[in-house]
Amino acid sequence: MGDHFQTVVDVDATADEAQALAARVVEWLVAEGIVLGERTDCVLGRPLGHPPGPNWRRAVEESPDWDPWDGLAVHTERTVFDSGQGGPESVTCPRCETTTPLSGETYDEDFEDYEVSGERRTGEADAGEAETSAWPRFAAAMGTWHETGAATVDCPACARPVALTDWIWEDDHYAFGHLGLEFWNWPELGPDFIQEISRLLGGHRTGYIWGKL
Repeated sequence: MGDHFQTVVDVDATADEAQALAARVVEWLVAEGIVLGERTDCVLGRPLGHPPGPNWRRAVEESPDWDPWDGLAVHTERTVFDSGQGGPESVTCPRCETTTPLSGETYDEDFEDYEVSGERRTGEADAGEAETSAWPRFAAAMGTWHETGAATVDCPACARPVALTDWIWEDDHYAFGHLGLEFWNWPELGPDFIQEISRLLGGHRTGYIWGKL
C-alpha cells in the first residue's frame, strides 16, 4: 500500500521566520490535542515527529474510516517540497495563464541532472534542446532556489520572468518554502484546518501537497 503524506507549506515565510512560526503552529496543535507535544520515531525521513493526539479528527475531513498511524514532521529549512512518485506533466504561468507541457521529462533531486525521453543529461541543455524542452530551465531554477532562496524562469509564452515560487504546477506537485508541516499517513486534511494553519502563520499563502512513496 505504501506510505502517503500531506504537506502544508508556508510559501511566504522567510528563513528567519520559519522556526518561530513553526513553534506557534505546533503549540496550537498540541493545545488542541491534534498532535502530542513529545516527539517520537513516527515520521519518515526525519529523526522525530509529533504523534497524533486524542483530537486528531479536528484536522481531517469529516467521518474518516481509519485512524492515522504516523505523525507530523516539521521542516524549517529551505526545501523543495514535492509529491514523491512521478512528476508533473505541465506548469502554468500565473501572468499570462499559458500552460507549458513538461511530459517526458522527470525531476531529479540533485537539481542539476534531468532526464529527457529516458536519457540522462547533466548541466544545461544545448540550444536545440532549449527550443523543445522547458524542463531543464525549471530544473536549473530549482537548483538556484535551493542554494540561494530566489530564482526566476522566463515564461516560454509571454517571455516575462516569473519567480519560481509563483508558477502553478499540475496537481500542485511542487511547493517551495522554508516551513512545511508534513503529516504522514493521516486521513485527508480538511480545508478549514488548512485555513486555520494559514491564519496562525499570519495570513501567509500556503501550498498543499499530497504525495506517496
